[in-house]
Amino acid sequence: MEIQLNAIKKAYGERLVLDIDHYGIEKGQIMGIVGPNGAGKTTLLRILAGLDHDYEGHVTYDGQELNRAIQKKMTLVFQKPYLFHRSVYENIAYPLKIRKTPKEKIKVKVEEILNNLEITSLKQQNARSLSGGESQKVSLARALVFEPRLLLLDEPTSNIDPLSLEILEREIIRYNRKSCASVIIVTHSMEQAERLCDKIIYMNNGKVIK
Repeated sequence: MEIQLNAIKKAYGERLVLDIDHYGIEKGQIMGIVGPNGAGKTTLLRILAGLDHDYEGHVTYDGQELNRAIQKKMTLVFQKPYLFHRSVYENIAYPLKIRKTPKEKIKVKVEEILNNLEITSLKQQNARSLSGGESQKVSLARALVFEPRLLLLDEPTSNIDPLSLEILEREIIRYNRKSCASVIIVTHSMEQAERLCDKIIYMNNGKVIK
């Protein structure tokens, strides 16, 4: 999904937190956004996800302004995932169920992504009982299972163990290469951005610096 940002301004009271004249995000890239706390990274991600409509300017997705059809093709993974008080399997299946995917196809797709993220053994466990790394893997699995065209990630690997980090990064890259979907990841780690991303932008004081 190609994204164009035009004259984006977002303020909280008197404080301008986003000020982007124009920026284009190419289709099929993994793009990293880095910068200090308060730079506007998460605010930008929320606007791109359609969760924040209180801003000036325009965002287009493949030449169109945000609409219901586009929103169905994107998802945002938060730093602290919210999982339902149900099994891991049911959490991951949820996006497919609400899209009225046939039951047999749901089973195949959920089993595949459980295997890819190495969490098959957890599928009947209550998702609220998982460790941090396990929760993040389930959250990413739920995001990937319906094959979004735009995957937005807000610090998805913070405070998790090295093995979970490696698995999550591997699956983000695998999904991008397989599907040619656009991926935008906010991270504080320049090392992670360099491992994952085709392009990295630096934000400060609400502006894209490079």
